[in-house]
Amino acid sequence: MKRYGVVAASKEINWHPHDPRFDVAKNPNEVNRHGWVVEIDPFDPKSTPVKRTALGRFKHENAAFTQTKGGRAVVYMGDDERGEFIYKFISRDKIDHQNPKANRNLLDHGTLYVAQFDSGDSNPDRPKGKGQWIELTHGKNGLDAAAGFNNQAEVLIHARLAASVVKATRMDRPEWIVVSPKDGQVYCTLTNNIKRGEEGQPVGGPNPRAKNQYGQILRWHENDDNASAMTFEWDLFVVAGNPAVYSGTPQAGSSNINAQNMFNSPDGLSFDEAGRLWIQTDGDSSNKGDFAGMGNNQMLCADPASGEIRRFLVGPVGCEITGISFAPDYKTMFIGIQHPGENGGSTFPEHLPNGKPRSSVMVITREDGGVIGA
Repeated sequence: MKRYGVVAASKEINWHPHDPRFDVAKNPNEVNRHGWVVEIDPFDPKSTPVKRTALGRFKHENAAFTQTKGGRAVVYMGDDERGEFIYKFISRDKIDHQNPKANRNLLDHGTLYVAQFDSGDSNPDRPKGKGQWIELTHGKNGLDAAAGFNNQAEVLIHARLAASVVKATRMDRPEWIVVSPKDGQVYCTLTNNIKRGEEGQPVGGPNPRAKNQYGQILRWHENDDNASAMTFEWDLFVVAGNPAVYSGTPQAGSSNINAQNMFNSPDGLSFDEAGRLWIQTDGDSSNKGDFAGMGNNQMLCADPASGEIRRFLVGPVGCEITGISFAPDYKTMFIGIQHPGENGGSTFPEHLPNGKPRSSVMVITREDGGVIGA
């Protein structure tokens, strides 16, 4: 249970004194009911949400969908914890585009994989390398009773432990994953990891900095341009940093970071129809020390081809910028402003002196009514 943050000394979430359901001494398996992807059918208001357990149990941040050349569903997922893993699920059955109802249980059957990255070329700016997907199936790759897994259910329930057994790469806290609509390349935010460099988390490959407090965005391209591939090529699209404080050092970030676009802790990601990459942050907005001059959390827009990144908006004090959606014509954008004034200093969205800060959804349009980002 320790691998999932369930420790006796923890006082962060004290549910168990109030509800025996969460008392591990009485209900040791209760924790295993949490940490799954839940699918909701928006077209059937009478439907029941379903846990898709074949996708594995861990701290899911999001689920990015695409499909193989053969028409099978693919789901990319990151485990939002320092030193955890990136996963891929491929469905057993093909997507039936003519009969959507036939796809309702598509995610119940398939194969879960975990990513293993090589050490890369050690490029000091934006390193690149190769990787492979390792199957997490009972009876394969050492996932058997001798390793503590008696069946496939135990592999899925303890996906983190299974990934460690097969020697997958421990990452700098994977968060959002998105797939480019233009070329199928996959992008993943690695938000930060101050434990990088400690035992079991060596520096190198897509995790190039010890005590990584700024984060980076990883990109990979599946071989043969097919999401079913078992090998891929990766690079770091951007390494966040603070050139104002650490000019000329790895902490300044990659060459596409400057004083006008610097940020830390990339989190949310999304592509628009034109292939522009939108980046949202949830990091340290103290504007002090290592984070001096970085401002509040923000949203940026990037060109995947050139690597150019521009700041698009800055949120209120203490908030996280999260969630992004567009109207069908891409002339209206919706984003979330989460926990503004978390530590005081903001009453957003109210303007009264004693107003209470509230999480909000912002609607953004251009003054000329054009496409956002164009």
